[in-house]
Amino acid sequence: MAKVDKKEARLRRAQSTRHRIRELMVPRLTVHRSGQHIYAQVFAAGGSGVLAAASTLEKEVREGLTGTKNKAAAAAVGKAIAKLALAAGVDRVAFDRS
Repeated sequence: MAKVDKKEARLRRAQSTRHRIRELMVPRLTVHRSGQHIYAQVFAAGGSGVLAAASTLEKEVREGLTGTKNKAAAAAVGKAIAKLALAAGVDRVAFDRS
């Protein structure tokens, strides 16, 4: 039996999750947290493109925040992505935790 390294195993799990989400035919929400910022994107159900995106890089999201990588920043990004997704006609998403 061949040894599977960590990266291959992670990619296999991510591919499996995305396949299940694609079968549901709902847009998927991805969140990325870097050392300094938080990013969120909503992808189309078929994976053809980005329907909405928000991050702490945006001036409107950053207003009134004390930092860009804390809980308050995450809540602000969540509100912004929800508003943009609703404007794009998306009312349900599947969370892609990849």
